Amino acid sequence: MTIFKTAALAAAMAVLATTTLAAPLKLTPADPQPTDLTQGLSVKYYFDSVRTLSEAERAYAKAKPGKPLAGLDYRDTAEGDETLTSGKAHKVIAVIEGYVRFDEPGTYKIDFMSNDGLQMKIGGEEVVYFDGVHGCDPSEQVEANVPEAGWYALEALYFQRKGTACLLMRAGIGSPQWMEDGSFGYN
Repeated sequence: MTIFKTAALAAAMAVLATTTLAAPLKLTPADPQPTDLTQGLSVKYYFDSVRTLSEAERAYAKAKPGKPLAGLDYRDTAEGDETLTSGKAHKVIAVIEGYVRFDEPGTYKIDFMSNDGLQMKIGGEEVVYFDGVHGCDPSEQVEANVPEAGWYALEALYFQRKGTACLLMRAGIGSPQWMEDGSFGYN
């Protein structure tokens, strides 16, 4: 009988752990809510050949301001085309900051496409950590609880090593949709 109780307890704990792991991230809105934002996102660039996000972290101290991003809709480029607004095609590290606006509260499904690595935090939570050198591939989809409509702080570290480049965001209640440039702002 004790074996059955132990097995039942283990099964219950496994279900609880799975449920806990699957709980949506809880995003925190910017407080105070920003006003007079410029559309887009601010970006700083550093140029170096890296293969991982941990190697790209050196850009935080050395990156220089670049031309702002229009948003996060940078489709897969052709070989040799500019990466984001960097003026360069390869060996680009970008430190991106600003805000993303969610128009209604709810549980959003969020994912990204990137080539290569991307670490993204929104509303104080890491929503993606998609490391390494890879093609323009989708990240894992996460669920995030947006408690109220409004602006949420956004911070990202992105790198592109060689070949083509892309950086896109999708989010939506029910199913993710491409985020329009007007959904992003910076001071």
